[in-house]
Amino acid sequence: MFKLGKTKPVMFEQIGIIGCGLMGSSFALAMKKAGLVKRIVGYSKSPTTTAKALKMGVIDVEVASALQAVSGSNLVLLAVPVSATEPTLKAIKHLVTADMLLMDVGSTKQDVVDAARRILGTMLGSFVPAHPIAGKELSGVEHADGNLYTGRQVILTPTAKTKVAQLNQAQAVWTALGCQVKVMPPEAHDAAFAAVSHLPHLLAFALMNSITSQEKGEAFLDLAGTGFRDFTRIAASDPKMWHDIFLANRIQLTNQIDQFKQTLNVLSSLIANDDSASLTSALAKASYERSQWKLADKNQEN
Repeated sequence: MFKLGKTKPVMFEQIGIIGCGLMGSSFALAMKKAGLVKRIVGYSKSPTTTAKALKMGVIDVEVASALQAVSGSNLVLLAVPVSATEPTLKAIKHLVTADMLLMDVGSTKQDVVDAARRILGTMLGSFVPAHPIAGKELSGVEHADGNLYTGRQVILTPTAKTKVAQLNQAQAVWTALGCQVKVMPPEAHDAAFAAVSHLPHLLAFALMNSITSQEKGEAFLDLAGTGFRDFTRIAASDPKMWHDIFLANRIQLTNQIDQFKQTLNVLSSLIANDDSASLTSALAKASYERSQWKLADKNQEN
């Protein structure tokens, strides 16, 4: 059982950012704002993204490969799609050191942990899988925000081989960025977020497709108000990123889909059978539970 310590964040001589999109670039800006880094080296699959990050002052040096971003870095952050985790680890594994802090920011964790176990070998102890509960519908370096992580939760899912020193340093870094840090097993993380994040995103995508595929769908949308806007806001999120998340967490997500289908079928039956009393009871229960649940800023994602 891991316990977080009280380690103070250190000044990093160099941080390597692999993936200069919203999450990676926001981390870079946040670390600069906190005064915790002297130099940030960045790499993205798209050279134009890396060049833009350099021009914006997000990174100090742009490099042509993930391996170059790792070379000489004390902290390396993988901010790539979860499906790219394993090939990225393969590309950098030769320069991962025992003293390095290696983290990711993926929204699924069991697949990331499994990939790290396969690839990192004796350097697995340097890896601290992380999931900052933060984001925006709009992706890309141009939307980077040094305050993106402030007041948010970060879930750490260390492996059995993760070193206590690296875990404590990861906790210290995220705390210094204004985050509340929690530690849990990767499978528990994936089960929880299938329910409260992945399923809601899937439903928002599904609702948009359901309406727009109808003959009068566009006319229906013209009449939509703020409730529809709020419910479907997350359907504007990056399709590629959510495609990867859905597939990476497909077992837990499928379980939640089945659970939701059962609940939806019950409501559908109550409406079809004009069962006013039972429908009122079901809606009242949902309304009460929602009124009792308070969303703190630290829990917001997208």
